[in-house]
Amino acid sequence: MTTKTKTRFPEDFLWGGATAANQIEGGFNEGNKGLNIADVLPGGRTRLNVLSEPGFNFEIDKDKYTYPNHEGIDFYHRYKEDIALFAELGFKAFRLSIAWTRIFPNGDEEEPNEEGLAFYDRVFDELNKYGIEPVVTISHYEMPMNLVENYGGWRSREVVTFFERYTRTIFNRYKDKVKYWMTFNEINSGLMMPIMGLGFSIQKEEDRFKPTFQAFHHQFVASSLAVKACHEIIPEAEIGCMIIFAPVYAYDSNPENQLHAIQEERLFNYYCADVQVRGEYPAFMNRYFEKHGIELDIEEGDLDLLKEHTVDYIAFSYYMSRTEKKDKTAEDNVQGNILSGVKNPFLEASDWGWEIDPTGLRISLNKLYERYEVPLFVVENGLGAYDEVEDDGSINDDYRIDYLREHIKAMRSAVDEDGVDMMGYTSWGCIDLVSASTGEMSKRYGYIYVDRQDDGSGSLERSRKKSFYWYKNVIESNGEEL
Repeated sequence: MTTKTKTRFPEDFLWGGATAANQIEGGFNEGNKGLNIADVLPGGRTRLNVLSEPGFNFEIDKDKYTYPNHEGIDFYHRYKEDIALFAELGFKAFRLSIAWTRIFPNGDEEEPNEEGLAFYDRVFDELNKYGIEPVVTISHYEMPMNLVENYGGWRSREVVTFFERYTRTIFNRYKDKVKYWMTFNEINSGLMMPIMGLGFSIQKEEDRFKPTFQAFHHQFVASSLAVKACHEIIPEAEIGCMIIFAPVYAYDSNPENQLHAIQEERLFNYYCADVQVRGEYPAFMNRYFEKHGIELDIEEGDLDLLKEHTVDYIAFSYYMSRTEKKDKTAEDNVQGNILSGVKNPFLEASDWGWEIDPTGLRISLNKLYERYEVPLFVVENGLGAYDEVEDDGSINDDYRIDYLREHIKAMRSAVDEDGVDMMGYTSWGCIDLVSASTGEMSKRYGYIYVDRQDDGSGSLERSRKKSFYWYKNVIESNGEEL
């Protein structure tokens, strides 16, 4: 079914799709690339449980685990084929990340790796050939293992220097090829899973609070240095922050639950954005630090740097909302990605337990725009689902079309009826890729099917799903035909 209505998306709206280097590239040890965190993450549904164990040792153990990220979907060798498919879809933008260890294999070298730089030159040239804007995430869960093992990840102030060197290198190299940048992918995920975003695991004897928030401070400083460098080197570029946003609903109208929902939401949803967009620590975080006895090591000039070099826009991922009540039990909890909450009786869930809430996206856009009044960019949103290949090779993923249609309707209402300023929409996993949360291929998001199974079998051949043709029409009509 196709519905038509007059669109209010701007003519230069950036329709496209999103990926991450560690989930699509493969070639994990080619081109002088160094080892990064994603390379040691095991595959399978227990991935997050393994990473949550204190003292995770970052060792590759092929006798015990599989490592699907090592091959990904072989974008490293097939990027021309994939970009041609993106062009056929009509993409205006393609969000991808640069693997830090392709540029600086150990993270702390003085000089970059030319083979890595040249690879992304080829990718950006191919995108530009089709008029597709690269939207580049500088750091997407891909920290060099050397910085993890020998520096303690983002706990170390030295890593700020290494990150600034990396960002200045890529800004100078790609200043004529990339206009849109963002610093850290889902930076606030470090509150739940520091190993992926902050580069360390919590040891049994270690207090969680101080190292986590000190690492965040270092990332905030690094982000501001990246913004400063980007504005100096590519004045016409735009650089944003990137967060997970999941609006928190109170379970009922009990004022205690309403207050609890506000308290839960501001730490996860607003803390990191407040620092990067407003340029200062919010009052509620200063109180939080006092409550938990946290004294950050803040060097002279840090706070001025944060204030003077704020981001141009907010990019965010939206997959689900979250419902909370103050006095919940373990039995009340439902899991979804790295977030948890109590079951919302008004929402259905995906095969992986992620509650589906299109209206929550409209709520998120309104909350963010009212708070910050900067352009917003939805850079991740999508449905992970099992896809079945029919005997004739077709893949009839109407469930994905239904999911995306309702979320795009919600965005359109936010723009048209609520006055939200949106830059674009890059749905997650536009081509099937390795899931970040479970390391599975069977959890598919794409418009393009990749013949690779969880056991490593498959030809890696690409094919178009039904959603491919639907999304192509959405882009051609600028969101008018859904």
